[in-house]
Amino acid sequence: SSDAATVLRGLVETWALDIDGAELARIGLSLGADVPMCLAARPLVARGIGDELSMVPDFSTLGLVLVNPGTPVSTAEVFAALAHRDNAALPPLPRSIDFHSLRNWLEITRNDLEPAALAMQPAIGRALSWLNKAGSGFSRMSGSGATCFGLFETGNVAKRAAAEIRGRQPDWFVAATRSIASEGADGQN
Repeated sequence: SSDAATVLRGLVETWALDIDGAELARIGLSLGADVPMCLAARPLVARGIGDELSMVPDFSTLGLVLVNPGTPVSTAEVFAALAHRDNAALPPLPRSIDFHSLRNWLEITRNDLEPAALAMQPAIGRALSWLNKAGSGFSRMSGSGATCFGLFETGNVAKRAAAEIRGRQPDWFVAATRSIASEGADGQN
């Protein structure tokens, strides 16, 4: 979805198209439910199938490590293997999001797709294990997999963790990055 959003933005820029954000989001939605979220490129909460978006007003910049063990996962197969489709709603996000509040919130939430993806691709579990060994404050699979993320207090800590994992798993995709802060939010790391 992020690739599709990037291509759409690139086409609009390359061809100097006069398309407003709402129209671009509508086009993106035709490509995938969460493409509009990726087009927005700011802290958002997605509900439904990823198409119901709301702004997150106070989200600090946080250190992250992304790890993909290089094993393909079919989104359609993961959704087909869901054990339940009527899970309870997630609790609301904290008003102000920093490392500690986000970690605490993530600990009481879930990724409904993770159990199905783990059953199909055990390497996802190994990626999560490596994130935890590298000191992640919280680790989870992203979306339908196989990419996993680890939450770190600062960007520098995330960079060191990524280097450690990359040194042990040179064939995996491993990248340190950071979250995008809400406009006006403090907390650059």
